[in-house]
Amino acid sequence: MQTRVTAMRGSAFTTGLICAAQFVLQLDFSIVNVALPTIERELGMAPADLQWIVTGYSLTFGSLLLAGGRLADLIGRRRVLVTGLVLFAVASLAAGLAQWAVMLIIARMVQGAAGAMVSPAALSLLTTGSAEGAARTRALSLWQAATASGATTGIIAGGLLTQYLGWRAIFLVNPPLIAVMLAFVPRLPAGAGQGSGRIDVRGAALITGAIAALIYGLSEGQQRGFTAPVSLAALAAAVALAVLFIHTERTVAAPMLPPSLLSGPTARTRRAAVGVMLLIGAVLAGYVYFVSLYLQRVHHFTPLQAGLALVPATVTVVLTSTLGTRALLSRFSVRQVLLAGLACMTAGQLWLSQVTAGSGYATSVLPGVVLTALSIGLTLPTASIAITSGVHGRDQGIAGAMFTTGQQTGAAVGLAILATAAAARTAHASGDLVAGYRLSYLIGAGMCVLAIAATAAGIRSGARREETGAGADAEATSTRAATSPRPDAP
Repeated sequence: MQTRVTAMRGSAFTTGLICAAQFVLQLDFSIVNVALPTIERELGMAPADLQWIVTGYSLTFGSLLLAGGRLADLIGRRRVLVTGLVLFAVASLAAGLAQWAVMLIIARMVQGAAGAMVSPAALSLLTTGSAEGAARTRALSLWQAATASGATTGIIAGGLLTQYLGWRAIFLVNPPLIAVMLAFVPRLPAGAGQGSGRIDVRGAALITGAIAALIYGLSEGQQRGFTAPVSLAALAAAVALAVLFIHTERTVAAPMLPPSLLSGPTARTRRAAVGVMLLIGAVLAGYVYFVSLYLQRVHHFTPLQAGLALVPATVTVVLTSTLGTRALLSRFSVRQVLLAGLACMTAGQLWLSQVTAGSGYATSVLPGVVLTALSIGLTLPTASIAITSGVHGRDQGIAGAMFTTGQQTGAAVGLAILATAAAARTAHASGDLVAGYRLSYLIGAGMCVLAIAATAAGIRSGARREETGAGADAEATSTRAATSPRPDAP
């Protein structure tokens, strides 16, 4: 009995620390947006360079996630987590002390690279420390709650720190937080590297280059137009590198993506879930972006007020993911919960597509925001379970990276598509911003319908216990494993 209690406490500690790391990453995603006008003014940055403070982070983070996840599997998750956290702290310090625009942009890119090490390593520590079933569902629900809380806290904290302490404080707040986390990291499972120990360098370089070229091409297309030579060249390079990656993976002995992830009894569900994550990422990136623009440009909210207006969404995500989703997954299949969440997301996007210049926040914006937030709390933990279930412990890092990469790549693609469509509609409507916002939400609803179709066609309807494993035996096995001597323990 005592050993079981000790194991449960250890699992709770691991979950809490890993969720704290995810909170800081998400905090840094959103905290910088509020400070951009102040940074532009104080560093004398050109508008074209300013967007690289955001894009530079997204570029390295999104493109290096798969490589970071595989590295965590091969050389040890705790080791990669610590390295990433230290690098993130150093880069944050450099960003906070930056005297020139180029120094700040480089520091942000290093932050993104560090985040690409931290996120998959942390997620794989979370999944390997929890048996498939109720324990893993609970852990992944808390992970999603930390993600949502960090994103909204970043918007609010960014406004407060920038207003009272200056823009440098939004970066300098990270090192102390990370120092506290590092002090507790030795209590995490050590976990030696698994597998052959060989890193598919060529495959890692090709997939990293493909995703980086895609994100860069989309970013440049959004800024300069998709017919600009630089945009076309980058997108063509992304396709070419992706084709070379697929060919390489079929010929190497130890591929970047293990065959077991793409074939086997759970592969169909995993492939469909990654596709769904691409579409969900696209919808959610546009949803936050356009709600914020609508509130600030049409209703003249301050950035801080816009952040506070999104607090109900965060509360909804936290409550749904930690309470509702866990209960639903104990009774219904992954497929059913995903379909329910996507139906809510569709309804939320359709509600927001009806906004007008005179619409009130409480009646026209808040219901759509809450419906979409409800769907986030249902879909993201469920999709993460679908992707990581049935995966060998040695491949959990790359499986977790597939989940995050799907979301990040989807966000880059979706935002480029939605922003371009909204701008074109606004121009066609003689500068009517709201017309563009409405179209973006209608397109988002269409993406939700595609995600529903992918879920219905690709995820097995009978997947309940084998996908979510809600049995008590699984938790008992996890507890016994946690309390047994480990050959790779220090």
